Amino acid sequence: MPDAATPPARIALIAHDRKKDAMVRLAREFEPFLRRCTLCATGTTGGRLVDEVGLVVERMLSGPLGGDLQIGARLATGGVDVVIFLRDPMTPQPHEPDINALVRACDVHDVPCATNLSSARLLLAQLQISPSETPSPRAA
Repeated sequence: MPDAATPPARIALIAHDRKKDAMVRLAREFEPFLRRCTLCATGTTGGRLVDEVGLVVERMLSGPLGGDLQIGARLATGGVDVVIFLRDPMTPQPHEPDINALVRACDVHDVPCATNLSSARLLLAQLQISPSETPSPRAA
């Protein structure tokens, strides 16, 4: 349980089209925890999380229109602690360079990045238990 001095986790949520339903299910599963976090998401994903789960989400542009890059820029300046990016590895993405840049930014800045449901569940479960132990740009 976070103490009063621990600021809420700043989580970016992104899902490719075929993974949006899974993102909504994941958000419902972790809804009480996510309500205590500061959330941002790419356009359509964020819209679904607002409409279907009732979360407060800052919506960026759609991924293909630059939303991945917006989140990457925020991450690079210390404004994102965790990225949950449910990728569809079986479908070519027209903005693949932007996706690669975002994942690379996570690696460069040591920001945890979950790219499938199993890793997303592990990461969110760990954050619920001990948010202050998760590496983030704030702690560096």
